[in-house]
Amino acid sequence: MSAPRRRRRLPDEVRSAAVRAVLCFSFTLVGVVVATLASYAGSWLLTPALLAMGLGVFGTMWCLLEILISRQVAAQRMRGPNSAHPMAGSRVAPEPLAPRPFPRPGPGSAPQQSYRPQPSYRPQPPQAQQPQPQAGRPGQAPYRGQSQQPPQLPTT
Repeated sequence: MSAPRRRRRLPDEVRSAAVRAVLCFSFTLVGVVVATLASYAGSWLLTPALLAMGLGVFGTMWCLLEILISRQVAAQRMRGPNSAHPMAGSRVAPEPLAPRPFPRPGPGSAPQQSYRPQPSYRPQPPQAQQPQPQAGRPGQAPYRGQSQQPPQLPTT
């Protein structure tokens, strides 16, 4: 007989969400008990107990959704690239590139180029455009996804 498999520990965010869900559920149960006893006694505590119960049900559902979302996030983190888990399905990280040596001034080195600022972009006035032949069969409109000319920038 093999040894029982040990369960993995839940990630911290999932555990804290589960604790909040249990606390909210217990708050809801206390509200249900107080509302039941207040309805039997005909007490004024029935209304606040019903409000607490309603808020508790809403909070419990919220916490259960938080558990589901945090479990999904934790699972994606385990399966994601560069994860440390061996069965995560991630690819092997490529080997780092070897560092290149810095060029040293002296004989045999590349000539040093000085910095030249690039000319700034100035839009040209629109020119008369020559009709270009259409691709495809004669009489057929060109495909909309393929533009015939590069887009023109609007001039002000």
